[in-house]
Amino acid sequence: MNLAELAVFLRSRRDRVRPSDVGLPTGPRRRVPGLRREEVAQLAGLSADYYTELERGGDVQPSAQVLAALARALRLGGDERDHLFHLADRPVPTVARGSNAHAQPALLGLLDRLTTTPAQIITDLHETLVQNELAAALVGRAPTRRGAAGSFVHRWFTDPGSRTVYPTEDHQQHSRAFVADLRAVAARRGRDTEVAGMVADLRRRSEEFAALWDIHDVALRRTDHKRIVHPTLGVVEVDCHTLFSEDGRQRLLWFSAPPGTEGAAQLELLSVIGTQDMTADDETTPAC
Repeated sequence: MNLAELAVFLRSRRDRVRPSDVGLPTGPRRRVPGLRREEVAQLAGLSADYYTELERGGDVQPSAQVLAALARALRLGGDERDHLFHLADRPVPTVARGSNAHAQPALLGLLDRLTTTPAQIITDLHETLVQNELAAALVGRAPTRRGAAGSFVHRWFTDPGSRTVYPTEDHQQHSRAFVADLRAVAARRGRDTEVAGMVADLRRRSEEFAALWDIHDVALRRTDHKRIVHPTLGVVEVDCHTLFSEDGRQRLLWFSAPPGTEGAAQLELLSVIGTQDMTADDETTPAC
């Protein structure tokens, strides 16, 4: 483990991130152009003392989880993230090598600015990567798993409990939309073993999926009007908007409702209710 080089690298990346990049105020008394140490610690969910020791090259042994949190807080690119793991003498997780392992910095920067509306970043296979507090309050905390187990599309066709987030009468509509979207993603990715494996597994495990797949409908999910079943607010009608990353592998979603509607009033209540009343577990969290 190269603690000295790790410390230098962390300081250089911290100096590069502007407060506005992560939704923090600039302020007239700021002495450094980048983030303060305590701000990085807060963004990464670490104590300020622990992070300070890292930057000082102290005898600290950061875990893979800590390194991943720092990579997100410092908005590291893929090569930078791998370099961080190498400096800490930790194996780079296999999932961290793919473009979907971490939210892309451009989308993450936009998410940081969406403080008054539910928003989250998902992969093209509907794995939730990161969400703001309002999104967690609306649809529940995102699962921490990756791959098929973390894909809401996969759970939709293999776990009946995942469907409780939408009214029963809307299930058929969502099934068609999920399959059409997955077929569009499969075409975009080309000879991709991850998508091919998921499709093969779903065809084997779900007759509904197999029947819909054979229809050959193709349509990326861009903007949806949907009804979400919330344990406290009841059925919330929202519009789900989508912004795609340049490579199409990730999507920034945000939920809104027209002013003056019941849905708009319910979204206003989310900041008051928070996540304390959420009873849906991470198995039912939809990715839109």
